[in-house]
Amino acid sequence: MNTQIANRNIFSDDPEIEYCSLVPHHERKKIGQFFTPFPIAEFMAEWIIGNKECKKILDPAVGLGIFFRAMISKGVEEDYNLIGYDIDDNILKYAKDIFDRIPSARVNLQKMDYLLNDWENKYDGIICNPPYLKFHDYKNKKEILSTFESKLEMKLTGFTNMYTLFFLKSMNQLTNLGRAAYIVPSEFLNADYGKNVKEYLIKGETLRFIIIVDFETNVFNESITTSSILLFANDKYNTDVEFIKIRSLDELNALRHYIMSYPVSRIRRAIVRSNQLDPKKKWRAYYCDMNGDKYKNLVPLITFGKVVRGIATGDNDYFCFSKSKVEQYNIPEKYLLPCLTKANYATKHFFTLDNFNSLKEKDKPVFLLNAVDLDDKNLVEYLKLGEKTEVNNKYLTSHRNPWYTIENRPPAPILVTVFSRGGVRFVRNEAKVYNLTSFHCIYPHPVLMFTEKIDLLMAYLLTDISQEIFNDEKREYGDGLDKFEPNDLNNAKVVNLDIINKEDEEKILRYYYTYRQKEINDENITEVKNKLNEIFYEVLQK
Repeated sequence: MNTQIANRNIFSDDPEIEYCSLVPHHERKKIGQFFTPFPIAEFMAEWIIGNKECKKILDPAVGLGIFFRAMISKGVEEDYNLIGYDIDDNILKYAKDIFDRIPSARVNLQKMDYLLNDWENKYDGIICNPPYLKFHDYKNKKEILSTFESKLEMKLTGFTNMYTLFFLKSMNQLTNLGRAAYIVPSEFLNADYGKNVKEYLIKGETLRFIIIVDFETNVFNESITTSSILLFANDKYNTDVEFIKIRSLDELNALRHYIMSYPVSRIRRAIVRSNQLDPKKKWRAYYCDMNGDKYKNLVPLITFGKVVRGIATGDNDYFCFSKSKVEQYNIPEKYLLPCLTKANYATKHFFTLDNFNSLKEKDKPVFLLNAVDLDDKNLVEYLKLGEKTEVNNKYLTSHRNPWYTIENRPPAPILVTVFSRGGVRFVRNEAKVYNLTSFHCIYPHPVLMFTEKIDLLMAYLLTDISQEIFNDEKREYGDGLDKFEPNDLNNAKVVNLDIINKEDEEKILRYYYTYRQKEINDENITEVKNKLNEIFYEVLQK
């Protein structure tokens, strides 16, 4: 492949745009390559070179060297030592071609896995857009876990995203007065695995700014993620962490003077002393107004029931059956469970037996294989087919014994979408079907299960107020996409059902049953929904 990037303006996004046109998206995604827009690279570069002590500067995942190009565009050349690492031979060849056109710049590019090497060196500046990869997708994950636990004396979970490891390591490689700048997905700020990461950030006392980049369009054009810019300084001026949320490049540009005047200017309101940050809570509470704070009589959802994820098969195409596939392989009914396999199969708030039968007749995959025994020859043949096609060697199946068993997740009375745009959706599972991981399961406590309180809870979950309050716990992935993990929902606040008086309860249930009937019949539910909103609003104000 010709590695020459021919565009004329290397001090722009042109090299990245051209590279993306030459290298397929799936190849870049495999190693977590997503590129930083040049205006953001300039902003981050200014933080580093704004400290005149920063001469030896590292980019641990250099890519096409956009940060070094941004620095060079600001006049950084002969007296700076710019060092870049990457694990991708191909992109390093492109990068070397680019910097060969700037002979006056001292840029040293090397093939190296930063996470496993270079632990002893110190740098005046470190700047990076690390690869966005889940930990289990990384080939050296066990070695990396061991290395980080040894070097940093911290325990990491298997759910940790690789990008966090880059800045955790970099914090320890800054010289006195050294600075670091990272652009990473903001997911870790609000994720369960982020607790250990945030604990280490607090302990390190070098984090100075967290700039939440909440643009209307994605920062990384091909990655659905909301990003954050982390700015570090290894100094003793203070240990304050400032949270700033921006929605456009214009707002980022307006920040330049304020950020570059550090440590003189620290006047914005969202400033928290490092030792006052709570690693256990979602840090969105430090940069967003929390909707639940406006209401009374709220308790965590786990007060009334527990949320767990749906069934993970390891290979949905293999384990899920449509009506025609059942006939093709002649699998007996006793080995099939009725199942919601996709979120868009339940588009309303009530999933009935009629809905299930409609999907079945449309030949949708609505059955889940459940090999409770090996008494049927057709089932045995199908399992042999799975082994022949190596379904048994996939990540999840290889960790099960036997590989074809499924998780114990009985039908849940209420389901909730994992991903959503425009609000999380709760579904009353009247058909009593099983569900895969596109839905989480809500299992109410027995006291609700056998009373009308489960309908009272569901009535609340239909309201706009509940949507507003649940937003406090969501994880934002950009492009309008939100995600809830089970613990996000368990900790989310809901109305305290126990304080609702009998009169209000009767009214709520009456409107709830009307809502159900109207939605099932495709009638307008606006008026009855407004009534539910009004009643719950009053309950939450008392």
